[in-house]
Amino acid sequence: MVIGEISRGDTYLMSKHILAGSAGLAIEDGIWRLGPIMRYGLQLTGKPSPRLCYIGTAGGDDATWTRAFYSACFGEDVTPGHLQLFTMPNVRDVRTHLLAQDMLWVGGGSVANLLAVWRTHSLDTILREAWERGVVLAGVSAGSICWHVGGTTDSFGVELRPVTNGLGFLPYSNGVHYDSEERRRPRFQKLIADGTLPTGYATDDGVALHYVGETLHKVVAEASGKYAYHVARTSTGVEETRLAPENLG
Repeated sequence: MVIGEISRGDTYLMSKHILAGSAGLAIEDGIWRLGPIMRYGLQLTGKPSPRLCYIGTAGGDDATWTRAFYSACFGEDVTPGHLQLFTMPNVRDVRTHLLAQDMLWVGGGSVANLLAVWRTHSLDTILREAWERGVVLAGVSAGSICWHVGGTTDSFGVELRPVTNGLGFLPYSNGVHYDSEERRRPRFQKLIADGTLPTGYATDDGVALHYVGETLHKVVAEASGKYAYHVARTSTGVEETRLAPENLG
């Protein structure tokens, strides 16, 4: 399906979308921009000027990344906003704020800390409600793993460890930075082989997984030569299948 050919009245746009991977903001000539995958997600909303909310919990609500997000939105046909949880929420009613958005973009950082803080603030329940109402859920790195059952993380230190308490909206494991961090691939495969993680999907940098409901609809990439991977447990270990993406260019 070509995204540009989807009309706003199409029931496809009323589906539950999750866009998860290893890509987010981009820098062009020293200026922050919305990356091609973020733009792809915005088109899924079917809105001419979608409300886009950045959630930076995984990065401790670092103001540097919040500023980068607003800078990237400058001059774009979006209505930007953000949710900050440190040291307290920046909005009076978190649920009302998130349900009013068209797309939520979750930044990278510590997925273990993100999940703990979100559950403290009942975001696990609120985000599921948003997803079921048609708000597009999206994110990079920790913001990708969180929607799945779990994945590999450096949240606990330099050695990669499993995280198995993801939100579980998607019944798979998730691997990120598959081509840029050499420890990620073998660790992800080992955790699936020994049953710590379920069968899942992994992404090279610049690649995202587009799920409709709980089903992988397509893979999208920002450049050629990048891929996603399906990694399944077998009787002898794992089987990894490379998935060719649609190049957003």
